Amino acid sequence: MDELTELMDQFPAVGIIGPRQVGKTTLAKQITSDAVYVDLESDIGLSQMSNPGVFLRANQHRTIIIDEVQLMPELFPLLRSIIDEDRRPGRFVLLGSAAPSLIRKTAESLAGRVAYVELPSFLTNEVSDISKLWIRGGFPQSYLAKSDKQSATWRHQLLGSYIQRDLPQLGLNANPRLLNNLLRMLAHNTSSLWNASNFAKSLGLTSPTLKRYLEFLEGAFIIDVLEPFHTNVKKRITKTPKTFFKDTGLLHSLLKISNMDDIIGHPILGSSWENFVIEQIKGQLGNKYEYHFYRTHDGSEVDLILSDGSKPIAAIEIKYTLAPKLTKGNRLAIDDVNAERNFICTFGHERYPVEKNIEVIGLNDLISLLKGNI
Repeated sequence: MDELTELMDQFPAVGIIGPRQVGKTTLAKQITSDAVYVDLESDIGLSQMSNPGVFLRANQHRTIIIDEVQLMPELFPLLRSIIDEDRRPGRFVLLGSAAPSLIRKTAESLAGRVAYVELPSFLTNEVSDISKLWIRGGFPQSYLAKSDKQSATWRHQLLGSYIQRDLPQLGLNANPRLLNNLLRMLAHNTSSLWNASNFAKSLGLTSPTLKRYLEFLEGAFIIDVLEPFHTNVKKRITKTPKTFFKDTGLLHSLLKISNMDDIIGHPILGSSWENFVIEQIKGQLGNKYEYHFYRTHDGSEVDLILSDGSKPIAAIEIKYTLAPKLTKGNRLAIDDVNAERNFICTFGHERYPVEKNIEVIGLNDLISLLKGNI
Protein backbone atom coordinates (compact mmCIF):
# COMPACT_ATOMS: atom_id res chain seq x y z
CA MET A 1 0.00 0.00 0.00
CA ASP A 2 2.81 2.46 0.85
CA GLU A 3 4.55 1.87 -2.49
CA LEU A 4 1.27 2.33 -4.34
CA THR A 5 0.52 5.59 -2.53
CA GLU A 6 4.00 6.91 -3.30
CA LEU A 7 3.62 6.11 -7.00
CA MET A 8 0.20 7.76 -7.12
CA ASP A 9 1.80 10.90 -5.75
CA GLN A 10 4.28 10.83 -8.64
CA PHE A 11 2.67 9.38 -11.79
CA PRO A 12 -0.54 10.33 -13.63
CA ALA A 13 -1.41 6.62 -13.95
CA VAL A 14 -0.57 3.64 -11.78
CA GLY A 15 -1.17 0.07 -12.91
CA ILE A 16 -1.94 -2.66 -10.38
CA ILE A 17 -1.30 -5.94 -12.12
CA GLY A 18 -1.55 -9.52 -10.96
CA PRO A 19 -3.63 -12.67 -11.42
CA ARG A 20 -7.41 -12.66 -11.26
CA GLN A 21 -9.09 -12.85 -7.87
CA VAL A 22 -5.98 -11.71 -6.01
CA GLY A 23 -7.51 -8.55 -4.54
CA LYS A 24 -6.56 -5.78 -6.99
CA THR A 25 -10.03 -4.21 -7.00
CA THR A 26 -10.29 -4.24 -3.20
CA LEU A 27 -6.89 -2.57 -2.89
CA ALA A 28 -7.67 0.07 -5.52
CA LYS A 29 -10.94 1.07 -3.83
CA GLN A 30 -9.09 1.57 -0.55
CA ILE A 31 -6.73 4.12 -2.07
CA THR A 32 -9.10 7.06 -2.29
CA SER A 33 -12.64 7.89 -1.26
CA ASP A 34 -13.20 10.09 -4.30
CA ALA A 35 -12.93 7.67 -7.19
CA VAL A 36 -15.09 6.46 -10.04
CA TYR A 37 -14.88 2.75 -10.77
CA VAL A 38 -15.26 1.20 -14.23
CA ASP A 39 -15.35 -2.57 -14.71
CA LEU A 40 -14.74 -3.45 -18.36
CA GLU A 41 -16.16 -6.93 -17.79
CA SER A 42 -19.59 -5.59 -16.84
CA ASP A 43 -22.39 -4.26 -19.04
CA ILE A 44 -22.41 -1.07 -16.97
CA GLY A 45 -18.70 -0.57 -17.47
CA LEU A 46 -18.93 -1.11 -21.21
CA SER A 47 -21.83 1.35 -21.36
CA GLN A 48 -19.79 3.92 -19.43
CA MET A 49 -16.97 3.51 -21.91
CA SER A 50 -19.11 3.53 -25.05
CA ASN A 51 -17.73 7.03 -25.60
CA PRO A 52 -14.58 6.87 -23.48
CA GLY A 53 -13.28 10.35 -24.29
CA VAL A 54 -16.46 12.00 -23.05
CA PHE A 55 -16.66 9.83 -19.92
CA LEU A 56 -13.01 10.23 -18.91
CA ARG A 57 -12.97 13.99 -19.41
CA ALA A 58 -16.26 14.36 -17.52
CA ASN A 59 -14.58 12.75 -14.51
CA GLN A 60 -11.23 14.47 -14.90
CA HIS A 61 -11.19 15.83 -11.34
CA ARG A 62 -11.66 12.39 -9.77
CA THR A 63 -9.42 9.34 -9.67
CA ILE A 64 -10.68 6.91 -12.31
CA ILE A 65 -10.21 3.19 -11.60
CA ILE A 66 -10.44 1.04 -14.73
CA ASP A 67 -10.68 -2.69 -14.03
CA GLU A 68 -9.53 -5.41 -16.47
CA VAL A 69 -8.01 -2.74 -18.67
CA GLN A 70 -6.38 -5.39 -20.89
CA LEU A 71 -9.82 -6.01 -22.42
CA MET A 72 -9.73 -2.60 -24.13
CA PRO A 73 -6.19 -2.04 -25.44
CA GLU A 74 -7.46 0.63 -27.83
CA LEU A 75 -8.05 2.78 -24.74
CA PHE A 76 -4.34 3.43 -24.15
CA PRO A 77 -3.72 6.02 -26.91
CA LEU A 78 -6.70 7.99 -25.58
CA LEU A 79 -5.35 7.79 -22.03
CA ARG A 80 -2.06 9.17 -23.28
CA SER A 81 -3.81 12.15 -24.87
CA ILE A 82 -5.90 12.86 -21.77
CA ILE A 83 -2.90 12.56 -19.45
CA ASP A 84 -0.88 14.93 -21.62
CA GLU A 85 -3.68 17.49 -21.25
CA ASP A 86 -3.23 17.36 -17.47
CA ARG A 87 -0.20 15.64 -15.92
CA ARG A 88 -1.51 15.72 -12.35
CA PRO A 89 -0.45 12.56 -10.46
CA GLY A 90 -2.95 9.95 -9.36
CA ARG A 91 -5.51 10.51 -12.12
CA PHE A 92 -5.86 6.88 -13.21
CA VAL A 93 -5.56 3.49 -11.56
CA LEU A 94 -5.43 0.72 -14.15
CA LEU A 95 -6.14 -2.82 -12.98
CA GLY A 96 -5.03 -5.69 -15.17
CA SER A 97 -4.81 -9.47 -15.12
CA ALA A 98 -2.02 -9.44 -17.68
CA ALA A 99 1.56 -8.24 -17.64
CA PRO A 100 2.40 -5.11 -19.65
CA SER A 101 4.26 -7.33 -22.15
CA LEU A 102 0.87 -8.73 -23.19
CA ILE A 103 -0.71 -5.29 -23.36
CA ARG A 104 1.82 -4.03 -25.86
CA LYS A 105 0.03 -0.77 -26.52
CA THR A 106 0.56 0.15 -22.88
CA ALA A 107 4.31 0.34 -23.31
CA GLU A 108 3.94 2.17 -26.59
CA SER A 109 1.33 4.68 -25.47
CA LEU A 110 1.94 5.35 -21.78
CA ALA A 111 5.71 5.24 -21.48
CA GLY A 112 6.78 7.65 -18.76
CA ARG A 113 3.19 8.21 -17.68
CA VAL A 114 2.41 4.98 -15.85
CA ALA A 115 4.15 2.99 -13.12
CA TYR A 116 3.26 -0.63 -12.38
CA VAL A 117 2.89 -2.51 -9.10
CA GLU A 118 2.43 -6.28 -9.13
CA LEU A 119 0.08 -7.52 -6.43
CA PRO A 120 0.98 -11.09 -5.46
CA SER A 121 -1.30 -13.56 -3.74
CA PHE A 122 -1.00 -13.96 0.06
CA LEU A 123 2.55 -14.14 1.37
CA THR A 124 3.95 -15.84 4.48
CA ASN A 125 4.17 -12.54 6.37
CA GLU A 126 0.41 -12.08 5.92
CA VAL A 127 -0.85 -15.45 7.19
CA SER A 128 -0.48 -17.63 10.28
CA ASP A 129 -0.37 -21.07 8.63
CA ILE A 130 2.48 -21.57 6.16
CA SER A 131 1.51 -25.19 5.45
CA LYS A 132 -2.01 -24.17 4.45
CA LEU A 133 -0.62 -21.34 2.31
CA TRP A 134 1.72 -23.77 0.56
CA ILE A 135 -1.01 -26.30 -0.17
CA ARG A 136 -3.90 -23.98 -0.97
CA GLY A 137 -1.93 -21.12 -2.45
CA GLY A 138 -2.43 -17.45 -1.72
CA PHE A 139 -5.61 -16.52 -3.57
CA PRO A 140 -7.80 -15.11 -0.78
CA GLN A 141 -10.86 -17.23 -1.61
CA SER A 142 -8.73 -20.35 -1.77
CA TYR A 143 -6.69 -19.78 1.38
CA LEU A 144 -9.70 -18.61 3.44
CA ALA A 145 -12.07 -21.36 2.26
CA LYS A 146 -13.86 -23.24 5.05
CA SER A 147 -12.44 -26.60 4.02
CA ASP A 148 -9.74 -28.17 1.83
CA LYS A 149 -12.51 -29.46 -0.44
CA GLN A 150 -14.00 -25.99 -0.96
CA SER A 151 -10.55 -24.57 -1.61
CA ALA A 152 -9.80 -27.25 -4.20
CA THR A 153 -13.15 -26.68 -5.90
CA TRP A 154 -12.55 -22.92 -6.12
CA ARG A 155 -9.10 -23.39 -7.66
CA HIS A 156 -10.46 -25.92 -10.15
CA GLN A 157 -13.03 -23.37 -11.29
CA LEU A 158 -10.37 -20.65 -11.55
CA LEU A 159 -8.21 -22.82 -13.78
CA GLY A 160 -11.22 -23.51 -15.98
CA SER A 161 -11.84 -19.78 -16.27
CA TYR A 162 -8.22 -19.18 -17.28
CA ILE A 163 -8.37 -21.86 -19.98
CA GLN A 164 -11.86 -21.18 -21.33
CA ARG A 165 -12.02 -17.39 -21.11
CA ASP A 166 -9.06 -15.39 -19.79
CA LEU A 167 -6.27 -16.67 -22.01
CA PRO A 168 -8.39 -16.45 -25.21
CA GLN A 169 -9.30 -12.86 -24.25
CA LEU A 170 -5.59 -12.08 -24.10
CA GLY A 171 -5.15 -13.44 -27.62
CA LEU A 172 -4.12 -17.05 -27.00
CA ASN A 173 -6.34 -18.90 -29.42
CA ALA A 174 -5.54 -22.48 -28.49
CA ASN A 175 -7.56 -25.63 -27.98
CA PRO A 176 -8.70 -25.69 -24.31
CA ARG A 177 -7.86 -29.38 -23.98
CA LEU A 178 -4.35 -28.72 -25.28
CA LEU A 179 -3.88 -25.86 -22.80
CA ASN A 180 -5.06 -28.09 -19.98
CA ASN A 181 -2.57 -30.78 -21.03
CA LEU A 182 0.22 -28.20 -21.20
CA LEU A 183 -0.55 -26.93 -17.70
CA ARG A 184 -0.59 -30.48 -16.32
CA MET A 185 2.75 -31.21 -17.96
CA LEU A 186 4.18 -28.03 -16.48
CA ALA A 187 2.83 -29.05 -13.07
CA HIS A 188 4.55 -32.43 -13.20
CA ASN A 189 7.77 -30.67 -14.25
CA THR A 190 7.68 -27.67 -11.92
CA SER A 191 11.08 -26.50 -10.69
CA SER A 192 12.65 -28.38 -13.62
CA LEU A 193 14.46 -27.24 -16.72
CA TRP A 194 12.17 -26.17 -19.55
CA ASN A 195 12.47 -28.90 -22.19
CA ALA A 196 10.79 -27.23 -25.14
CA SER A 197 11.45 -30.01 -27.64
CA ASN A 198 9.95 -32.72 -25.42
CA PHE A 199 6.91 -30.60 -24.59
CA ALA A 200 6.38 -29.68 -28.25
CA LYS A 201 6.66 -33.30 -29.37
CA SER A 202 4.22 -34.53 -26.72
CA LEU A 203 1.66 -31.83 -27.54
CA GLY A 204 2.08 -31.91 -31.32
CA LEU A 205 3.21 -28.29 -31.49
CA THR A 206 6.12 -26.50 -33.08
CA SER A 207 8.72 -25.03 -30.75
CA PRO A 208 7.87 -21.41 -31.72
CA THR A 209 4.18 -22.04 -30.99
CA LEU A 210 4.99 -23.60 -27.65
CA LYS A 211 7.25 -20.66 -26.78
CA ARG A 212 4.36 -18.30 -27.53
CA TYR A 213 2.05 -20.33 -25.27
CA LEU A 214 4.57 -20.15 -22.43
CA GLU A 215 4.87 -16.39 -22.87
CA PHE A 216 1.09 -16.06 -22.53
CA LEU A 217 1.03 -18.23 -19.40
CA GLU A 218 3.81 -16.12 -17.93
CA GLY A 219 2.09 -12.89 -18.90
CA ALA A 220 -1.15 -14.06 -17.28
CA PHE A 221 0.68 -14.66 -13.97
CA ILE A 222 0.21 -18.43 -14.07
CA ILE A 223 3.78 -19.50 -14.82
CA ASP A 224 7.06 -17.95 -13.69
CA VAL A 225 10.35 -18.43 -15.54
CA LEU A 226 13.72 -18.40 -13.77
CA GLU A 227 16.81 -17.84 -15.89
CA PRO A 228 20.24 -19.40 -15.15
CA PHE A 229 22.98 -17.40 -13.47
CA HIS A 230 26.19 -16.97 -15.46
CA THR A 231 29.52 -16.49 -13.76
CA ASN A 232 33.00 -16.00 -15.14
CA VAL A 233 34.04 -19.54 -14.28
CA LYS A 234 35.20 -21.61 -17.22
CA LYS A 235 32.42 -24.17 -17.02
CA ARG A 236 29.60 -25.11 -19.34
CA ILE A 237 26.62 -23.36 -17.78
CA THR A 238 23.08 -24.53 -18.46
CA LYS A 239 21.33 -21.97 -20.67
CA THR A 240 17.82 -23.41 -20.33
CA PRO A 241 15.43 -21.69 -17.88
CA LYS A 242 13.34 -23.36 -15.20
CA THR A 243 9.58 -23.05 -14.95
CA PHE A 244 7.49 -22.61 -11.80
CA PHE A 245 3.90 -21.81 -10.90
CA LYS A 246 3.30 -18.33 -9.51
CA ASP A 247 0.88 -19.88 -7.03
CA THR A 248 1.39 -23.38 -5.60
CA GLY A 249 -2.36 -23.70 -5.05
CA LEU A 250 -2.84 -23.88 -8.82
CA LEU A 251 0.07 -26.31 -9.07
CA HIS A 252 -1.55 -28.61 -6.51
CA SER A 253 -4.95 -28.32 -8.14
CA LEU A 254 -3.51 -29.65 -11.39
CA LEU A 255 -1.90 -32.53 -9.47
CA LYS A 256 -5.06 -33.36 -7.43
CA ILE A 257 -3.31 -32.43 -4.16
CA SER A 258 -5.66 -30.86 -1.62
CA ASN A 259 -3.99 -31.33 1.80
CA MET A 260 -0.69 -32.16 3.51
CA ASP A 261 -1.49 -35.88 3.57
CA ASP A 262 -1.70 -35.84 -0.24
CA ILE A 263 1.70 -34.23 -0.73
CA ILE A 264 3.74 -36.12 1.88
CA GLY A 265 5.34 -38.98 -0.04
CA HIS A 266 4.24 -37.54 -3.40
CA PRO A 267 7.03 -37.34 -6.03
CA ILE A 268 6.39 -33.59 -6.36
CA LEU A 269 7.06 -32.86 -2.67
CA GLY A 270 10.57 -31.41 -2.98
CA SER A 271 9.88 -29.59 -6.25
CA SER A 272 6.69 -28.06 -4.89
CA TRP A 273 8.46 -26.81 -1.76
CA GLU A 274 11.20 -25.31 -3.94
CA ASN A 275 8.51 -23.63 -6.06
CA PHE A 276 6.82 -22.21 -2.96
CA VAL A 277 10.02 -20.89 -1.39
CA ILE A 278 11.22 -19.18 -4.57
CA GLU A 279 7.90 -17.47 -5.25
CA GLN A 280 7.60 -16.33 -1.63
CA ILE A 281 11.10 -14.84 -1.71
CA LYS A 282 10.42 -13.07 -4.99
CA GLY A 283 7.00 -11.89 -3.84
CA GLN A 284 8.30 -10.35 -0.63
CA LEU A 285 11.62 -8.96 -1.86
CA GLY A 286 10.44 -7.72 -5.26
CA ASN A 287 13.09 -5.91 -7.28
CA LYS A 288 15.55 -5.67 -4.39
CA TYR A 289 17.53 -8.47 -6.08
CA GLU A 290 17.79 -10.27 -9.38
CA TYR A 291 16.84 -13.96 -9.25
CA HIS A 292 18.47 -16.93 -10.98
CA PHE A 293 19.46 -20.55 -10.46
CA TYR A 294 22.87 -22.06 -11.11
CA ARG A 295 23.58 -25.31 -12.92
CA THR A 296 26.51 -26.62 -14.95
CA HIS A 297 26.65 -29.55 -17.31
CA ASP A 298 28.87 -31.46 -14.89
CA GLY A 299 26.15 -31.52 -12.19
CA SER A 300 26.97 -28.52 -10.02
CA GLU A 301 23.75 -26.80 -9.00
CA VAL A 302 22.08 -24.54 -6.46
CA ASP A 303 18.38 -23.66 -6.51
CA LEU A 304 18.37 -19.88 -6.16
CA ILE A 305 20.92 -17.10 -6.59
CA LEU A 306 20.12 -13.58 -5.45
CA SER A 307 22.34 -11.04 -7.12
CA ASP A 308 22.93 -7.34 -7.53
CA GLY A 309 23.72 -7.23 -11.21
CA SER A 310 26.57 -9.67 -11.74
CA LYS A 311 27.46 -9.67 -8.04
CA PRO A 312 26.04 -12.75 -6.22
CA ILE A 313 24.63 -11.80 -2.82
CA ALA A 314 23.18 -15.13 -1.63
CA ALA A 315 23.12 -18.74 -2.80
CA ILE A 316 20.14 -20.71 -1.50
CA GLU A 317 19.63 -24.46 -1.69
CA ILE A 318 16.04 -25.47 -0.88
CA LYS A 319 15.33 -28.73 0.96
CA TYR A 320 12.04 -29.92 2.45
CA THR A 321 13.77 -32.21 4.93
CA LEU A 322 14.45 -31.03 8.49
CA ALA A 323 17.91 -32.65 8.38
CA PRO A 324 19.32 -31.33 5.10
CA LYS A 325 22.56 -32.46 3.53
CA LEU A 326 24.38 -30.83 0.66
CA THR A 327 25.42 -32.90 -2.34
CA LYS A 328 28.81 -32.68 -3.95
CA GLY A 329 27.16 -30.73 -6.77
CA ASN A 330 25.72 -28.23 -4.28
CA ARG A 331 29.12 -27.60 -2.74
CA LEU A 332 30.78 -27.17 -6.13
CA ALA A 333 28.09 -24.71 -7.18
CA ILE A 334 28.45 -22.71 -3.95
CA ASP A 335 32.19 -22.52 -4.55
CA ASP A 336 31.66 -21.47 -8.18
CA VAL A 337 29.16 -18.75 -7.39
CA ASN A 338 31.11 -17.42 -4.40
CA ALA A 339 28.18 -15.47 -2.95
CA GLU A 340 28.47 -13.36 0.18
CA ARG A 341 26.18 -15.72 2.12
CA ASN A 342 24.97 -19.29 1.57
CA PHE A 343 21.83 -20.89 2.97
CA ILE A 344 19.85 -24.11 3.06
CA CYS A 345 16.18 -23.21 3.38
CA THR A 346 14.12 -25.94 5.07
CA PHE A 347 10.51 -26.50 6.09
CA GLY A 348 11.42 -26.11 9.75
CA HIS A 349 12.23 -23.16 11.98
CA GLU A 350 15.68 -24.14 13.22
CA ARG A 351 18.63 -21.96 12.36
CA TYR A 352 22.21 -23.16 12.69
CA PRO A 353 25.51 -23.28 10.78
CA VAL A 354 26.05 -26.56 8.97
CA GLU A 355 29.38 -25.83 7.25
CA LYS A 356 31.68 -22.85 6.97
CA ASN A 357 29.65 -19.92 5.60
CA ILE A 358 26.59 -22.19 5.04
CA GLU A 359 23.58 -21.83 7.32
CA VAL A 360 20.38 -23.87 7.71
CA ILE A 361 17.42 -21.54 8.09
CA GLY A 362 13.60 -21.50 7.91
CA LEU A 363 11.74 -19.57 5.24
CA ASN A 364 10.45 -16.66 7.33
CA ASP A 365 13.80 -16.12 9.01
CA LEU A 366 15.52 -16.23 5.63
CA ILE A 367 13.20 -13.63 4.14
CA SER A 368 13.60 -11.36 7.16
CA LEU A 369 17.38 -11.60 6.79
CA LEU A 370 17.24 -10.92 3.06
CA LYS A 371 15.02 -7.86 3.57
CA GLY A 372 18.00 -6.32 5.33
CA ASN A 373 21.24 -6.03 3.46
CA ILE A 374 22.58 -9.37 4.77
